Amino acid sequence: MKTSSKITIIGLGGVGGYFGFKLAQRYSNQEDTRITFVARGETYEIVKKDGLRLLSPEHENPIAHPAEIYADLREIPATDVFLICVKEYDLEKICLQLKDKIKADTVILPLMNGVDIYERIRKVISTGIVLPACVYVASHIKERGTVEHKGNAGKILVGNDPRHPDYNAEKLIDLMKSAGIDVQYKQDAFPDIWTKFFFIASFGLVSARYNQSIGQINEFPKLRERATWIMEEIKAIANKKNIAIPADIIEKTFQKAATFPYSTPTSLQLDIQSGKEHTELELFAGAIIDYGKILELPVLESNRIYEEIKSGKIS
Repeated sequence: MKTSSKITIIGLGGVGGYFGFKLAQRYSNQEDTRITFVARGETYEIVKKDGLRLLSPEHENPIAHPAEIYADLREIPATDVFLICVKEYDLEKICLQLKDKIKADTVILPLMNGVDIYERIRKVISTGIVLPACVYVASHIKERGTVEHKGNAGKILVGNDPRHPDYNAEKLIDLMKSAGIDVQYKQDAFPDIWTKFFFIASFGLVSARYNQSIGQINEFPKLRERATWIMEEIKAIANKKNIAIPADIIEKTFQKAATFPYSTPTSLQLDIQSGKEHTELELFAGAIIDYGKILELPVLESNRIYEEIKSGKIS
């Protein structure tokens, strides 16, 4: 990164709103670090007029104003770093719009769920630096222009770009840490990305199929068994891709699930039950099925539960 930095946050949902707020508030009115937001529709209008609001125990002042905000990616000026914080179904469209703006030293940091995000970005954007990342934050859109955060502070794990292993992201990491962001920089972030995926994919799919909570999946043998089968398929894929996951990853995933309140739903479960047009079904089951085809591995359980959810067989 250059001495001066221009950082653009694309998407002001739970993730982009939380981390974008911290960056905008920390670097407000600083010429050497300029924070730009990209938002759509009513969110754009509200944030442009009144600023972005974050309801969080971490901040007394709940308002932050970016240096600039745009509703159209095509209008944004040159940027050093893009934080992509959109849902997976918008990723390809965003990458196509960004493609011509990415120079050799432009950094893309995707703060998204999923194990195939890096590969999907690289299918569209061949230039620049793409830093694989894993993000944890309990935040959501409360209303347009307002994000609510509860629980532990958000956390980001960032790794090197496999295409550019010598790129040093320390300046970006220091800039984010200075904004109060808990961010860890490591050589290889893929084990963390896949470890998270074991949990969100298996519990997300089973909870969506049966409309049962995380605690119920842990407790009821049939649901626990289906989650285990999905994790076994993910493990076979990770092993074939040489991802350094723990041998006892399945056991550890169930242990992690047991730390959640018994009645906790998953986001996929809530989206499926509410009949949302766009959900994370493709991000979870779709990715497992695609990897199964590419790597010639059987993923029968993921296929089965995918078809059950798609057909509306939910109970």
